[in-house]
Amino acid sequence: MNISRRAALTTAMAAGATVAGASTASGANSVSASEQSVAPQAKQTGENGAVYRLRRGSHEAVVTGVAAALYSWKVDGEEILATHDPRVMGEAGYQGKTILPWCNRIAAGKYTFEGTEYQVPINEVAKNTALHGLLNFVEWELVHHDGHRLVLEYTEPPSYGYPFHLRFRIGYTMNRDGLQCTLSARNIGTTNAPFTTATHIYVAAPPGGHVDDLVVELPAASYYLVDDNLIPTGKAAVAGTEYDFRAPRTIGAQKLDTAFTDVTTQNGRSHAIVRRPGSVDIELWMDAEHNYYQMYSDDSPSVPRPKRIGLALEPMVGAPNAFNTGDGLVTIAPGSAWAGNWGLRAV
Repeated sequence: MNISRRAALTTAMAAGATVAGASTASGANSVSASEQSVAPQAKQTGENGAVYRLRRGSHEAVVTGVAAALYSWKVDGEEILATHDPRVMGEAGYQGKTILPWCNRIAAGKYTFEGTEYQVPINEVAKNTALHGLLNFVEWELVHHDGHRLVLEYTEPPSYGYPFHLRFRIGYTMNRDGLQCTLSARNIGTTNAPFTTATHIYVAAPPGGHVDDLVVELPAASYYLVDDNLIPTGKAAVAGTEYDFRAPRTIGAQKLDTAFTDVTTQNGRSHAIVRRPGSVDIELWMDAEHNYYQMYSDDSPSVPRPKRIGLALEPMVGAPNAFNTGDGLVTIAPGSAWAGNWGLRAV
């Protein structure tokens, strides 16, 4: 479990920072002059801030300014994500959100980084954990918005428990077969900064169906054993267990709130497939900066509604509790940056 991963990040040059291991290293935190000059389209606002709409061909998407969240992805008019009105906060507040500056949980909200112990707020009281970072309810600033591309930016100031200074930039681009997301994190502070990220994507069950009906193919060779607070206690091979989705398998009645790792890649990407009987099938791909998935079968909704109407399938950069174990933890040096990509595709 003590798998330390420190990105070999170098000092930014005047023309832009070097991004280690990222397929989008060039332009990780830059926007062209033409993008800067484009006026935003008319947009709605609500409890999740500005509501931005993207479209290309048969694909439409909705992103909100709060948490740079992907709230909707429609193919030929059919909603593919389990979601709610993007103008209201909705249940739990996590659906579709960009999770920063750590993903999943920190046990007891405590971690030690480079010899100093820190305490961040506990927001999952029943499990005594710090869940899903610090930026779930802040609005990102608009950089660029046109018919098929959106760029947002947020600068996180240092705070007690996380006294690091990062600037985040996210780009959503609608392609003819789906959506691509690129996220960069630049350290504008004076000390090294620990970092992980994830996106809380919920794939909807087919209309009238449930998670039980979904057929999942997930290229992960290992899964995490956890305690009652969902903090990893070890790692095990999926082979011979109910967690082996390397060959397509129906979820059925299985309950999942499980992290997976040791993913298989092809040409620098891993590919997970969710088949939705009688409806559109989807592929979630992620680059080599992501080596972790989280699957959650929607068994405990926070508002009165039917259970198991969608499957959370999250591309993650680090493991749960990575701030304590080092498993997937990225360290960004002052003046340097990290960048990664993931995407959704109709198949």
